[in-house]
Amino acid sequence: MNPKTFHLTSLGCAKNTVDSESMAQLLMQDGYRPVKDPWRAGVLIVNTCGFIGPARQEAYTVLRALAEAKRPGQLLIAAGCLTQRYGAEVARQVPGVDGVLGTRRWMDIVEVVQRLRQRPHPRPLYHLPDEAETMGADPVGPDERPRVLRASRMGASAYLKIADGCRRPCAFCAIPLIKGPAVSRPLNVLLDEAAQLRQSGVRELILIAQDTTDYGSDWGLQDGLAVLLERLVERVPEMDWIRLLYAYPGYVTDRLIELMASRPQILPYLDIPLQHAHPDTLLRMRRPANVEWVRATIAKMRAAMPGLAIRTTFIVGYPGETEAEFQTLLDFVAEMRFDRVGAFPFSFEPGTASEPLGDPIPAEVKEERYQRLMELQQSISLQNNQAFVGQTLQVLIEGGDQKKRISIGRSYRDAPEVDGVVLVEGLLPPGSLVPVRITGAMTYDLTGVPVE
Repeated sequence: MNPKTFHLTSLGCAKNTVDSESMAQLLMQDGYRPVKDPWRAGVLIVNTCGFIGPARQEAYTVLRALAEAKRPGQLLIAAGCLTQRYGAEVARQVPGVDGVLGTRRWMDIVEVVQRLRQRPHPRPLYHLPDEAETMGADPVGPDERPRVLRASRMGASAYLKIADGCRRPCAFCAIPLIKGPAVSRPLNVLLDEAAQLRQSGVRELILIAQDTTDYGSDWGLQDGLAVLLERLVERVPEMDWIRLLYAYPGYVTDRLIELMASRPQILPYLDIPLQHAHPDTLLRMRRPANVEWVRATIAKMRAAMPGLAIRTTFIVGYPGETEAEFQTLLDFVAEMRFDRVGAFPFSFEPGTASEPLGDPIPAEVKEERYQRLMELQQSISLQNNQAFVGQTLQVLIEGGDQKKRISIGRSYRDAPEVDGVVLVEGLLPPGSLVPVRITGAMTYDLTGVPVE
């Protein structure tokens, strides 16, 4: 076992993956080498998710498995959202953890490893932001030190984190407790990183944050996401695709819509988590409750971009959700005919604004509502997909099956990991952008043949 090797497990969302990639870059700059086998690594790192109960349980399961099999001389470091909020609890539940690293101290990973190597550590080493640091300026600011690329690359696609934290008051969400308020990354740094990614072969740039439509608000910048997109298009005109995730209802502006409609690089795709459709439920969630705004804005976007693909997410079983409120959600989904829908049963989170509401809806009722919603969406998704049969779509090839001689890729309608894929006859080079005639449709995926 080489002490200058590391194995990093990243759990949770793409935003977490960016932090994991950043830690890996710092370790490699200091001479560490990544290894796939955790038992050959000198340093084991788990970048955890702590957003909801199931994510916390997954993190504990992974940490315990590594701790129980840890060899003499190996270090186990728990990082990320779970440790930021429950650092001492993590150490109690997983006795083999040597270090605890908070969400906004990822850039100190090398220092933490060095400190653990230099001293006996009968007790875990905690490296967490204090309250002032969490609630104030993000250490990942204009003077990033040392500089690392704040992106996660997967083949020809890359997630670029444009901000961290959130100032929205959603009652069910623990992210502000974990991450603090939104802090936007400097515009010039993002432009430089986008150019660097393009030069390295990236064809799809995916902008992520807890709320991308809030970009620049901490500086007083108006319509900051549109400003960033305008500058990105100027700086990297050869970037094939720019995709937007995590937009907040009420902040999709006319300027943003016009920009998306007029710039071919910016995909006609928007991820806008709505969470519910009944005004009373939304008010209890402390979410924007003007459902008519949603209808009007989506109609405006679809008029400007006839091929627009919309992804959204909903919570079922929120405290106080009646059968009538849930039926309003079903009716809304049937009316709007979203391209992609994710759904989650409500997860009770202590410390959030919804805590006084408790968790009164039985798990079996939540599950039954979840199944009804997803069955409805599956039929809508299939019908939407069938409308593309006979059309030609550009497909970004990501891999394939040698035996079946099938390539796997994504169209503009498909964000990585959460949406569908396009199965293309024949083996095509990964990273290529290929016109594909769609020949078949499934509930989530399409099939097609390359256009000569």
